[in-house]
Amino acid sequence: MATRKRKNLMQWIREGSPWVWLNAGAVSISMIMVVGLLVYIMGKGMVHFWPHEIVEFDYQHADGRISTYVGEVHDHEEVTATRLKDLGETPPEGADIIGRYLIKTGNRDITGLDFTWVLDYRMQAMRSPQELILLERREWGNFYGRIVAVTENGETVASGEAAWNELQARLDRSEELFAAIRDIEKDDIGAINYGLERLRLKQRRLEIDGQLTEAAMQALEAEKLALGEEYEVLVKELEALYSQLDRDAVVMQAMNGVERSIPLGRVVMAARPNAMGLFDKLVFYVAKLWEFISDEPREANTEGGIFPAIFGTISMVFLMTILVTPLGVVAAVYLREYASQGFLTRLVRISVNNLAGVPSIVYGVFGLGFFVYFLGGSIDELFYPEAAPAPVFGSPGLMWASLTLALLTLPVVIVATEEGLARIPKSLREGSLALGATKAETLWRVILPMSSPAIMTGIILAIARAAGEVAPLMLVGVVKLAPTLPLDGNYPFLHLERKFMHMGFHIYDVGFQSPNVEAARPLVYATSF
Repeated sequence: MATRKRKNLMQWIREGSPWVWLNAGAVSISMIMVVGLLVYIMGKGMVHFWPHEIVEFDYQHADGRISTYVGEVHDHEEVTATRLKDLGETPPEGADIIGRYLIKTGNRDITGLDFTWVLDYRMQAMRSPQELILLERREWGNFYGRIVAVTENGETVASGEAAWNELQARLDRSEELFAAIRDIEKDDIGAINYGLERLRLKQRRLEIDGQLTEAAMQALEAEKLALGEEYEVLVKELEALYSQLDRDAVVMQAMNGVERSIPLGRVVMAARPNAMGLFDKLVFYVAKLWEFISDEPREANTEGGIFPAIFGTISMVFLMTILVTPLGVVAAVYLREYASQGFLTRLVRISVNNLAGVPSIVYGVFGLGFFVYFLGGSIDELFYPEAAPAPVFGSPGLMWASLTLALLTLPVVIVATEEGLARIPKSLREGSLALGATKAETLWRVILPMSSPAIMTGIILAIARAAGEVAPLMLVGVVKLAPTLPLDGNYPFLHLERKFMHMGFHIYDVGFQSPNVEAARPLVYATSF
């Protein structure tokens, strides 16, 4: 019986079944790790947009003073008595582990801080009144407190419970005014400024070419005058809109009893999370999530949205794909199908494989030196002398970032495509040629269609690597905050010379360069997800 079991075990091993189970287990563990990572990031990031309960409690300080705190419970941890002593606190007698809460109190313009740690044994009478209000402001972060009154030109128009409904109505009006102001400043006035700059460059070009005649100068001045008149009209509209925007304000009472009048033009939204039902919270969550995806960042990228980063990343990856795909596929086809398989071809393959392992920052330095300074500077000298000394293509921008990443990912596409071409049996090539097809027809109708999965794999790997790169982009075009998108309504519409935002760099900037670490941490997870 033991001999039979041993024979069965040996046969099971010889058939390779243990390796099948081992591989299946490795794949399962990998999938669990990937899904677990995604779930962890999603849980840390997506919960940020849910309307959290606003709590109010009394807090007894070490000197006996009692203060009232209002805010959101942001985090909780347990610390040892020794660590608490190192932080300058006196732990209770006989306690080894003490809990403490991180409270997001907001009101940074009053207290100077957004967050504060409080010890749980000193917290008294925690409560959640429904009248507590969260104001999200365009500057200075959130404001937590109670509404006192709504004013118009300094005169009270509503107070008490009626002030809440009045606040919502006037916030809608302020949001419409703010959107109109933003459209005029960014689109209309931006187009005029762009037109004036083009006229300045045109005049400078005529001077360089010696063609700035009296008639040409008069035509330029007429165009400048027309743009100036449009600008004056828009400025008057802006003054009228700003006067209406600053008309309304809300008077809020903070946790320390201080009252603060906040113009509604500086308020993004107002909410009472403690009074919300489930449906209201879902609506609020969807609205905040859409704002995060579609809006621009604010407050040093710690608030607002990430749309410019999404747009910049997609634009760069799209241009990089257009550049790297034909180059990589053509290079692989030549190396596999046309080049004689001698020493030089083997040397080229070795070089391509080595390029795939070069650190990405090296590509960034090369892109800065060759693409930006040498190639871009040469383009400026030949085609944009009127812009000197300000560079056009001689400075980091979208085009140079795309070219740098195309060069970085080119070895990936070449290797993957060549591997796909090598897997096609030689008999298929010979059969196609025997039937009268030319080598080019065989390549186009037989070889490339059969190797398309490998080509797509190379392109996908190239896109994945390019989208996640950060180090080289810091040198060739990515910035912390780009005032305008690379695509707009001004000719030539797609501005390849402009700097842009990138999601990878945005994550790095918010996570490691933010002046408000606690406020930025959920946005790092949300952007990563």
